[in-house]
Amino acid sequence: MDGSAGTMLGDKASQSHLMTNINGGEKRHIWSSPEGGCKIDIGKQIFCNRSLNMRNIVAVGFDMDYTLAQYKPETFESLAYEGTIRKLVYNLGYPQELLRWTFDWKYMVRGLVLDKKRGNILKMDRHKYVKVAYHGFRELSKEDKVSTYGNTLLRDSFDEPDYALIDTLFSLAEAYLFAQLVDFRDNNPGKVPEGADYARMYKDVRAAVDLCHRDGTLKQMVAKDPKRYINEDTSIVPMLKMLRDSGRATFLVTNSLWDYTNIVMNFLCASRTMDGGNTCNFDWLQYFDVVITGSAKPGFFHEDNRANIFEVEPESGMLLNTDNGTPMPQVGNTSPNVLLKGLNKSCRVFQGGSVGHLHKLLSIESSSQVLYVGDHIYGDILRSKKVLGWRTMLVVPELEREVELLWELRDMRKQLRLLRNERDLVEDQIHHLKWSLKFEILRDDEKQKMTSALGELESQRDQVRLAHQQAQRECHQKFHKIWGQLMKTGYQNSRFAHQVERFACLYTSQVSNLSLYSPDKYYRPSEDFMPHEFHILPL
Repeated sequence: MDGSAGTMLGDKASQSHLMTNINGGEKRHIWSSPEGGCKIDIGKQIFCNRSLNMRNIVAVGFDMDYTLAQYKPETFESLAYEGTIRKLVYNLGYPQELLRWTFDWKYMVRGLVLDKKRGNILKMDRHKYVKVAYHGFRELSKEDKVSTYGNTLLRDSFDEPDYALIDTLFSLAEAYLFAQLVDFRDNNPGKVPEGADYARMYKDVRAAVDLCHRDGTLKQMVAKDPKRYINEDTSIVPMLKMLRDSGRATFLVTNSLWDYTNIVMNFLCASRTMDGGNTCNFDWLQYFDVVITGSAKPGFFHEDNRANIFEVEPESGMLLNTDNGTPMPQVGNTSPNVLLKGLNKSCRVFQGGSVGHLHKLLSIESSSQVLYVGDHIYGDILRSKKVLGWRTMLVVPELEREVELLWELRDMRKQLRLLRNERDLVEDQIHHLKWSLKFEILRDDEKQKMTSALGELESQRDQVRLAHQQAQRECHQKFHKIWGQLMKTGYQNSRFAHQVERFACLYTSQVSNLSLYSPDKYYRPSEDFMPHEFHILPL
């Protein structure tokens, strides 16, 4: 496993730091500004799994969707949900009553796993033990969970093709729709298309999502009114300027095509007009050295990828042939005149290609010189880290609220630990008494005394267990009423947290948090603790 656990909230030095920042309401400032270098609110901090010295980084790259552009779930996810429903009804033969369904954008969370065959939604820990499970919207009992996922001779890997991983924010709407369809099929078996079992319904949902992407339904709506669907972040441009002023190259690699990329990046980077609007131009390109659209990640990250790379003429969107990124004359013309206009600009725009082309365009000598920032644990982070050895930063918007809640609930979490210790102590005493009663030769009065003590201990155990379970449930629901803490499942790290720890060198709540730190910062992880060290070493 790469690196160690992120910053521990138990650190006494950190606690006063967190308290000051959360309660102090300090205004955030760009690091390079005169007011910069201040303490950073816990929700805006960057957490480190593996040491990363920014002095060794020569190029910083960004994904666009859900990284630079943070979509509003209450509008964008609802738009995606409604578009998917329409495709299911009008293209795939589902009943029209689905059009009356509504979407709760807060219900699903990242890190869940869909059991396509059984119609179940699962949350598991880092060891892949299922701790929370629902069939549609009905919670499975402990017995059902154990019989389905615990009593097998071979451990299930919980991977494709029988399972689907909900690892992006965009997947939350399709997960919610899948749960609705499971309940609908259970209650109305005759109303779904013939032969549609749970796995077929999931396949249909995915097909409907793909149809929305192919016909441009979603992106057309966003392009008409970006402000309705995308959060504004005035720190993005200062962050990019600071990185470039520090001598780093910057690049953008997105699966979106040029027309949509230009609209979104204009919204994020362009200065607003007096009425709050902004005109669409190419000024934002000054903040990048290379922009690659239509990259087809994660395939883009394979060095043996033989995809052609075309240069994009920004004004017309025309694709021009290149020789592995080098301008080449067009047929019937002895010199690449059209391209020369683009070469006068600091940034070049491409479509397609592979990581090999990008390394050449940026003169990258070692893959460890690249830091890539993305939101997709598989599409952005795992591939770029595992295949290439790029350094990685994962954007986890949910993290801001999670760490602030962790601080607010610190006393409750201490109480949970004390209750758990008390429960263990009482259970050990019960086991010892039962052993004595079974194997020791005792007088009748001794046996009666020990039996009475055993009854009292068992009553005490039941009370402590009930108090512990209630406190655990209350703490769980503070984070999310159904799924609890994003990074935990019970007392274990969740599967999602395990992936973050393995593949993300850094992780944070939003990309512009980079602007709060020195571009030459040395990020260092906290010390790892194993269970045998936890109660010995002072925290």
